[in-house]
Amino acid sequence: MYPLLFRTVLSRMDPETAHHAAMVVIRALGVPPLSWLARAVTRPDRTLATSALGLRFDSPFGVAAGFDKDVRGAAGLYALGFGHVEVGTLTAIPQPGNPRPRLFRLIPDRAVVNRMGFNNSGAEAAAARLARLRRRAKRAVIGVNIGKSRVVDVADATADYVRSATLLAPLADYLVVNVSSPNTPGLRGLQSVAALRPLLEAVRDAAGTTPLLVKIAPDLPDDEVTAVADLAVDLGLSGLIATNTTVSRDGLATDPAVVAAAGEGGLSGAPLKARSLAVLRLVREAVPAEFCVISVGGVETAADVQERVDAGATLVQGYTAFLYCGPLWARQLNRGLARGTS
Repeated sequence: MYPLLFRTVLSRMDPETAHHAAMVVIRALGVPPLSWLARAVTRPDRTLATSALGLRFDSPFGVAAGFDKDVRGAAGLYALGFGHVEVGTLTAIPQPGNPRPRLFRLIPDRAVVNRMGFNNSGAEAAAARLARLRRRAKRAVIGVNIGKSRVVDVADATADYVRSATLLAPLADYLVVNVSSPNTPGLRGLQSVAALRPLLEAVRDAAGTTPLLVKIAPDLPDDEVTAVADLAVDLGLSGLIATNTTVSRDGLATDPAVVAAAGEGGLSGAPLKARSLAVLRLVREAVPAEFCVISVGGVETAADVQERVDAGATLVQGYTAFLYCGPLWARQLNRGLARGTS
């Protein structure tokens, strides 16, 4: 049913408009009694329960940051069967993001290019919504992803991140420092160990007892991936997320003219699968067994999730395939995982 709807209707809509329309439905699913009914249908099998970060996850598979940028649909996403929901990226200062159009489908590649630019209403407004969410969806595991406000100079990034962490960490099950989006000028430069160490130290201290992770780009050279992983362990972080979107356009099946028309931005989806898996293996080799590694990038099927777990992922996330697979995607993956583990 959904593939037909996508081919005939959704694929002809502006991608961001289609996303907003989907969010209307998802938000409705987060409100009782619809949330109870939906979760009854999508609840993961008990064999999939996973422990990480001092938390219990109903499934190792969750939805990555970027889908619910502004803490508006997390309860509905949980109701659809995801084991956790990572909201954001949120910034200390509200910002509209980049001009539209800023989201593009590459359908032959089952991929998306985005240059959203951390569009959100700011950490203070998000904190109020998170507080309400905590009262309504008490069982949901909610991660919070924070980034640098666009108007803040890179030299002042640490104070900006600390402001967000101070507001949001008390309401988060875990907190993620995003230094890897390609859509905020200068942000990826913060992934160098020299710049990253003082930033992570300050955010770690502001986060208190909330588990802290850092999210890295797939475009880092292998030695820099290992260096960031070593740093995360050295600083006592709880984990690392690999990976964000890529600026590479290599090996795409989509018409080059369509790719060129999409322009700059981060590429996500199936083309990211190989590199994301390779980065996962690099990170896993560099960190202790108990260190949480969340793998994201090019995940679409239960077999993809299992492959990441077998390669050392503690948890797995997806986003782009949701656009192509529809609202029952998490349920399908969880059922596939349960059949494989029964």
